[in-house]
Amino acid sequence: MEYVNLGNTDIIVSKLCFGSLTISSLQSNLSLMDGVRVIEEAYDRGVNFLDTAELYENYSYIKQAIKGKRDKFIISTKSYAYSYEGGEKSLKKALRELDTDYIDIFSLHEQESEHTLRGHSEAIEYLLRAKEKGYIRALGISTHHVAGVRAALKYDDIQIIHPIYNKAGLGIIDGSISDMKDAIAKANSMGKGIYSMKPLGGGNLLNMVEESIGFVLENPNIHSVAVGMQSVEEVIFNTMLFEGKTIPGYIRASIGKKERKLLIDFWCEGCGSCVSACKQGALSLNGKRAVVNPEKCILCGYCSRYCKEFCIKII
Repeated sequence: MEYVNLGNTDIIVSKLCFGSLTISSLQSNLSLMDGVRVIEEAYDRGVNFLDTAELYENYSYIKQAIKGKRDKFIISTKSYAYSYEGGEKSLKKALRELDTDYIDIFSLHEQESEHTLRGHSEAIEYLLRAKEKGYIRALGISTHHVAGVRAALKYDDIQIIHPIYNKAGLGIIDGSISDMKDAIAKANSMGKGIYSMKPLGGGNLLNMVEESIGFVLENPNIHSVAVGMQSVEEVIFNTMLFEGKTIPGYIRASIGKKERKLLIDFWCEGCGSCVSACKQGALSLNGKRAVVNPEKCILCGYCSRYCKEFCIKII
């Protein structure tokens, strides 16, 4: 596995980052044992970089997987906190539930522009103080917006950017893949660490996995790529793909059998919370039930967070 520095930081990560949303209750909802097994398989194959978030509610998996070898992993987590108190609460929760003394990268989740960054100024203030005390190694943002990447360039203290980037431009809210590519190039030239997300467009590019992953890997301005993995077979496939190795037929066959889709269960009350939360415009109300437009859905799973009846699944 190839290892690289994240921009001008001293944080060294594997080219493949383990995207842990897929093992959480928002998506595959693996048992603790199964989730830990997938992370451990990735570690055994050279993956030292784990991406998570407070929203994912999967710290327990990571806590168990890193036990006894915390210093071997780079952990990146994210929070929607915008106030000083909220930033403090989110960081303490991460430290406690991951059973660690520090977080390598702590990011503001889903930043859209200069306006949202200004709105999170109190949280940024707290996180920078925490960084001075050694609780955080680097401050970052995650974003689906070109404007989010560009806004981060105006902050020297924001060292890491986690942007959406895939061949089809799926999930980029405010521009094209070319726009995002240009913004990422500028960020890299300024020394920002870049690790991208959703190279498979939330699962919508699974019919062209190698081409899609290759597209991202060909971008010299992206240091690492977060790929969601929920099985040992997927870990084997992705690590071998990143290393340029021949992938066994049985691994391809195993992964190829699994079809994924967004499921809205029959007890949906049609409250519309998920419709309002979906930034892709993939959800709508049909009578008293929510329905999904699969052509717009990127299978991010975020909408399920807003369903009080827990009707939304990715299967």
